[in-house]
Amino acid sequence: MDPQEFMNQLNQVRELMIQENYKDTLPILERLKEIEKKSDFDYSYNLIHQLYQLDSNCRSAYNQQIILENLLNISIKKKSISFDELNQILSHKANLNLSEEILRREVELLILRNLLQCKIDEKIIILKQL
Repeated sequence: MDPQEFMNQLNQVRELMIQENYKDTLPILERLKEIEKKSDFDYSYNLIHQLYQLDSNCRSAYNQQIILENLLNISIKKKSISFDELNQILSHKANLNLSEEILRREVELLILRNLLQCKIDEKIIILKQL
């Protein structure tokens, strides 16, 4: 794939991310990473940096989307949940396997983005009725 087509694909990824369509974005990013590794083209540092930055941002946003959806459902029935229990639910229901540190970071980002109102107390998320 020539660098211009590569850039076009990255722009498509950006558009999908603006639409919050992370699930469809991830396979495109995986394909682009494989192309970058196997290609004869010497892609610029800037282009490769964009690829991996988009990949990181997309994965985080996708994780947050799934976590928020599950926490909304949990908050209807419970006032709090441990990170460990949330991780088990995410693993079972959404096939999302995160370390506790990453899960904590994603919850903190949801709070910072004002998408989730809760408190974190050690290893427990104290939920407000959402």
